[in-house]
Amino acid sequence: MTEEALIYGCLQNDPTAQRELYNRYSPKMLSVCYRYAQNREDAEDMLQEGFIKVFTQINTFQNKGAFEGWVRKVIVHTCINFLKKYKKFNENVDLAYATYLQVKEETIPSLMQAKQVVECIRLLPVGYKTVLNLYAIEGYSHKEIAEMLEIEESTSRSQYTRAKAMLEAILIKKKILEKPEADLALHVVFKK
Repeated sequence: MTEEALIYGCLQNDPTAQRELYNRYSPKMLSVCYRYAQNREDAEDMLQEGFIKVFTQINTFQNKGAFEGWVRKVIVHTCINFLKKYKKFNENVDLAYATYLQVKEETIPSLMQAKQVVECIRLLPVGYKTVLNLYAIEGYSHKEIAEMLEIEESTSRSQYTRAKAMLEAILIKKKILEKPEADLALHVVFKK
């Protein structure tokens, strides 16, 4: 089924099209949820809430840009709202489900190291982790992050700077990367 047919079917509340859309995008979107969640159950709850929003708001998709990008944006906003609503910050994420972290292969040589980086990101305080995910991985501006999280733009900038420094220290302490490699990896992975 083409993407256009899926969207049309979902607009018509066709269960077959909804199931196909969910099956097509849920694995990647679950990975997005794991970067924000503190445990598997929260990530799955975020995913379910996110897809409910996708289905109820699909009529707002205007064919400007990629549909997958629109779905991702809905999921990210759902994750942020979930964090703000429930404030579940003390549990651990199951790393087996965080496999879609988008990093360049030349910066981190293996999937094992990518999983180790995800594990290290999880060790960051929730504010640092959230800003780092939104800015470096999702590509939101500090202004957009400030609006989403209801914080000052300068707070977003400082949290991002501190998150990168703390992540670098964790990567070096855990001997995942050496100091020069950590500098290069963080620069290329986070591009800023």
